[in-house]
Amino acid sequence: MIEGILIGLEAAFSIRNLLMVVAGCLIGTFIGMLPGLGPMSIIAIMIPVAISMGDPAAALILLAGVYYGAIFGGSTSSILLNAPGVSGTVATSFDGYPMARKGQAGKALTIAAVASFSGGTIGAILLMIFAPALSSVALLFHSAEYFALMVVGLSAIAAFAGTGQVAKALMMTTLGLILATVGEGALFNMPRFTLGLMDLQSGISFITLAMAMFALPEAIFLVLNPARGAGGQSGSGKISGLRFSRDEAKAMAPVIGRQSAQGFFIGVLPGAGATIASFLGYAVERNIAKGEEQAEFGKGSVKGLAAPETANNAACTGSFVPLLTLGIPGSGTTAILLGALIALNVTPGPRLMTDTPEIFWAVIISMFIGNLVLLILNLPLIPYIAKILSIPRNYLIPFILFFTLMGAYIGQNNATELLILVGLGVLATILRFADYPLAPLLIGFILGTMLEDNFARSMQLYRGLGFILERPMTLALLVLALLLVLLPSYRARRARKRAEGVADGD
Repeated sequence: MIEGILIGLEAAFSIRNLLMVVAGCLIGTFIGMLPGLGPMSIIAIMIPVAISMGDPAAALILLAGVYYGAIFGGSTSSILLNAPGVSGTVATSFDGYPMARKGQAGKALTIAAVASFSGGTIGAILLMIFAPALSSVALLFHSAEYFALMVVGLSAIAAFAGTGQVAKALMMTTLGLILATVGEGALFNMPRFTLGLMDLQSGISFITLAMAMFALPEAIFLVLNPARGAGGQSGSGKISGLRFSRDEAKAMAPVIGRQSAQGFFIGVLPGAGATIASFLGYAVERNIAKGEEQAEFGKGSVKGLAAPETANNAACTGSFVPLLTLGIPGSGTTAILLGALIALNVTPGPRLMTDTPEIFWAVIISMFIGNLVLLILNLPLIPYIAKILSIPRNYLIPFILFFTLMGAYIGQNNATELLILVGLGVLATILRFADYPLAPLLIGFILGTMLEDNFARSMQLYRGLGFILERPMTLALLVLALLLVLLPSYRARRARKRAEGVADGD
């Protein structure tokens, strides 16, 4: 391992590879800020450029830099405009955008940058230490375990519901699951609920739904409520509060530690990825928070912002474990990276570490460099990026609408997506007026397809529901999901009894 690290250091610190890291981080950060593009699109476009280099290590370092750079930069539009740049930063908007509206956009961007850097760096350390061992753990997860893991994700919806909103959250999750069934099914390649439209045969685009749930209603609310403003800073041109306090740093430290580990291990599982890691990270931190801290979630909580930003960057790093050690892509983006590796005549798998250590270790070492580059690039720019919120409302609204429509159109490259976007956006606005939480809908949609696919495979393999009892890990995950559902009710009941006891004492 030490010999491999030395080889990786020599390869990663060559002038060419250092330039590749910087270039990848710059491109990724910029693309991540633009809603609708995402790392998958730009990596697919850049594959011919990477292949033309002829050097597999340099090519993979460049493409990997774009990947984690996009996750790093995707928080910007989530915090400033409530328009998530990539799916992995949707949870960032839950507390990042409320902080921006309070006039703390600079602080929110700083917290996001520090949490992203910490998650990515700790993830890279874990990748370096545990990659060989975790590759065998990832192989233990089959369709049954992935189904149970999706149920665990759905069971965390209570974390995204306010006080007395659990029933509404369940309804929104169900609506998300229903929307996920549009298109071809897992068991039969037959279109469902497409209304005869060919454009819906592949289902509703996640980017379109994310824009419709968050960005479009925000633009409508800005029109309907002139006092809403952009963080109360319109016209001032001055951004204050770029630093967070020592107390806030102390509050963030354990969150970053927990979510770096949790996010990394979720990223190791093929098919999980940064999006699920960020949602679960947010859910876990909200569930373990107490009293006023828990009430602050969704209103500009420091912990609520740090948790998903740490988890998604750690998961991004963790996704390289199955890619490099097993040749199994953990997400759509890593599937494209796998295609690039094969095109470069590199066969990822258990022997990659021993046969071509200069590639394996160079990529891992480049992640440390890349995360440092991203921090150096982003921190000085925060005062200037945050000035987006000082744009007058009559310019800001068209700006949000333009990127929302562009993001939806680029995602599927057809005009039907714009009609779907507007229809879902109007529905989301009505639901927000009725005080329904929109995050559970998005969670149900994201997990719905994977839940159905893995459940269908498990049913076929075990000819029924027997897989639940036959596979202990599946049963353990389902029990965990049940505990996550019951825990909020139990805590609410205890709090109510305690309050009644205090009242009786008085």
